[in-house]
Amino acid sequence: MSNRDQISRVALKKITPDVSSAMGSLHAAAVAAAQDAKVEPEILELLRIRASQLNGCAFCLDMHTKDARAADETEQRIYALNAWRETPFFTERERAALALTEAVTFVADGHVPDDVYAEAAEVFDEAQIAALIWAATVINAYNRIAIATRMVPGAYQPAKK
Repeated sequence: MSNRDQISRVALKKITPDVSSAMGSLHAAAVAAAQDAKVEPEILELLRIRASQLNGCAFCLDMHTKDARAADETEQRIYALNAWRETPFFTERERAALALTEAVTFVADGHVPDDVYAEAAEVFDEAQIAALIWAATVINAYNRIAIATRMVPGAYQPAKK
């Protein structure tokens, strides 16, 4: 089936506005928890990009790479994120957050291993770990929404500074 022949997908915001609004509220609460816990914004953006890569979500990849660039993230780190374990470009905290994100994203493949959680607990306090788990959960949910409804990437523009 070509892109032109694809069936129309449901517009969730239109059909289920209350649920869409609740999802937005969950996202806002997760962002607020991360801010309150003093989780670095760049870690959250890397987390969102990495989960979106793992899930194959083009819409969210487009959005969050643009947001990362707008927040002065480097092209080198964005491009290397797929191979973050093989590069020297990421801090210990970023590595722990990325490993935790991958474990949450692939929770069916061995749950969240103790060593991954312990690594995060070495560099994050409990409030920060909670915020990271919520952030990973929210982006995974958004990935699934965007993929299921075939949201088209490209038009998103980050807010002006």
